[in-house]
Amino acid sequence: MNIPVPSVGQCLEFMERYRMLDNIRAHSLQVAKVALVLTDGLREAGRALPLPEKDIVLAGALLHDIAKTRCLKRKCRHDLEGEAICTELGYREIGRIVREHVILENFSVEHYLKGIFQPREIVYYADKRVRHDEIVSLNSRLAYIIERYGNGDPEREKYIRRNFNQCRELEHYLFVFLDFTPNGVEKRVRKRDFDFF
Repeated sequence: MNIPVPSVGQCLEFMERYRMLDNIRAHSLQVAKVALVLTDGLREAGRALPLPEKDIVLAGALLHDIAKTRCLKRKCRHDLEGEAICTELGYREIGRIVREHVILENFSVEHYLKGIFQPREIVYYADKRVRHDEIVSLNSRLAYIIERYGNGDPEREKYIRRNFNQCRELEHYLFVFLDFTPNGVEKRVRKRDFDFF
């Protein structure tokens, strides 16, 4: 079954069409770079099978915040709004990745132990590693998310921490199948030429 996937050029055009702010665009490009480094790292290490589809990972990463500008104005959930946009555009599978970049719906230790990582897990993790357009640790990103979105609400903070604990667990399983550590992600991104952005 062929899944419709937008090209990089189409993703960049959608960013323009949906008036993605420059800072959100810079963030999305950096998330895409991290996601590609992870996807290619899984391919190079050769231990994780089946491999996540690179074109789907890339499109999901580029479009994960497609609705962020709109939702800053309308106070909507950008993950759900982004899914709706992608589905309207004819990219239902990309929409699912966009929906799950904030919170994974089907966290599967059983799959991760076997080295099965879907594009949605790669984009979810990559997004958690990028604050603005800077690659950071999960702890650093967590501190920022709590400060920015916790609103001083202990229940909300508890929910955010629970999500990041899940992301830490995913990080552990993911890097078992890679030949570099979480600290090595930034170096790999810096060394690589991403000529299509």
